[in-house]
Amino acid sequence: MDFRLLQDTICAIATPVGEAGIGLIRTSGPGSLELARKIFKPRRPDLRLKSHTLHYGWIKDPVSGQLIDEVLLSFMAAPSTYTREDTVEINCHSGYAVLDRIVQLILANGVRLAEPGEFTRRAFLNGRIDLSQAEAVVEIIRSRSEQGLLLANRHLRGELRQVIETWRETLLQAQTTIEAYIDFTDDLSEEGEEEGPAYETLVSGLSDSVFTPLLSVLNSYDEGRVLREGLTIVLVGKPNTGKSSMLNALLGKDRAIVAAAPGTTRDVIEDSFLLSGVQVRILDTAGIRNRPDEIESFGIERTLRSVSEADVVLWLIDNSRQLTSEDMKVYEAVRDSRYLVLLNKSDLPSAFPIEKVQERFKGPAPIFRLSVKKQSDIDRLKTYMAETFIRRPLENCRSAIVPNLRQKVLLESARDALLRAFDLLRSGAYGELISFELESARTQFDAVLGWENDSDLLDRIFSQFCIGK
Repeated sequence: MDFRLLQDTICAIATPVGEAGIGLIRTSGPGSLELARKIFKPRRPDLRLKSHTLHYGWIKDPVSGQLIDEVLLSFMAAPSTYTREDTVEINCHSGYAVLDRIVQLILANGVRLAEPGEFTRRAFLNGRIDLSQAEAVVEIIRSRSEQGLLLANRHLRGELRQVIETWRETLLQAQTTIEAYIDFTDDLSEEGEEEGPAYETLVSGLSDSVFTPLLSVLNSYDEGRVLREGLTIVLVGKPNTGKSSMLNALLGKDRAIVAAAPGTTRDVIEDSFLLSGVQVRILDTAGIRNRPDEIESFGIERTLRSVSEADVVLWLIDNSRQLTSEDMKVYEAVRDSRYLVLLNKSDLPSAFPIEKVQERFKGPAPIFRLSVKKQSDIDRLKTYMAETFIRRPLENCRSAIVPNLRQKVLLESARDALLRAFDLLRSGAYGELISFELESARTQFDAVLGWENDSDLLDRIFSQFCIGK
């Protein structure tokens, strides 16, 4: 983005276009107040546009004199605005024609259309928020669950920034100690004081105040990702074990065709539902068997891909039929995943005991004996999944900072730099090398907050925003 464009006054529709009660058009920049004076006709002709106050009136074309819409207009003077620039917001009726007409009138008066995310980008560049807070705005807009919204709000409040600023200051103090010794080595030698800084003490202090809490933040990523993005569950098993019936039962609706004939599902069927405030994406897959036809083979390939991408796999086994080599084939597909074993059709006579499953399919996976036809069994399964895969992660994340993927990659680089610094400290290496690694870790922290001037990165992040944000 050309930074000269940041001197322009920009505008955008901040609400979805369509028939609704209210539409919002936002402007930001030095020309906002003058624009309002040109196109706004207040009910009282002598009205002064007081900052942070709603004013009733009409939007008027200053050339033709035509009244376009009845509105509430607010002028907000810098720096007490979202962008720290003069801002005008027009609350008008919502509909394509009226919104377009007002925007065209604004553009005709020297204002340009905002680029995606430009309002939030200006908030970042003007120092109101850091990059982690800007990313939290996107997360709030995209939140599909209450828990994801709570995590995003913590970042928006600046909790990650506060933690990282503390870490940076600690590293800076350590660098100061090391570089002071480097600079004054000759003086110390003349005075007979050749002893260097207490490196073991530095390692211990940095480990307690930076490295250990950094590991805690990194360890929260996977659990936080589930709360932020949702949980992906994949149903697998050999044909006719009740996978489609399980999909319908968990969704509470008839989504998949259920038939007695095996091989009914030949492709991946996907839907979603909410579990304890978290969006759950659930996939029903083609049954895995030994001699599939050509179409089933394609379906089984997709099943295996889905298993590799799942957060949780529900492996259904028909408890009313003997185990076969096809069950072993399913086990080989899921054993490296996080999975639950569901012995389905408990309403029918059992063909084998649970112990046989434990003996044949070694692993720590919990085993549930249930019937997809019993609502109480479905409720029991949902309760277990909510407690294990959502509530426990949520408890772990309540007091932890949860990074997104970009932040996680940078924090991992900082972790690696600290590990190298610790090795150098313990070996008594040259202070310049130690200081370099500490500086490298601090640079990664700066990048998390956007203090590194990387215009390509900013373009990529802010392009994810909608036009009016």
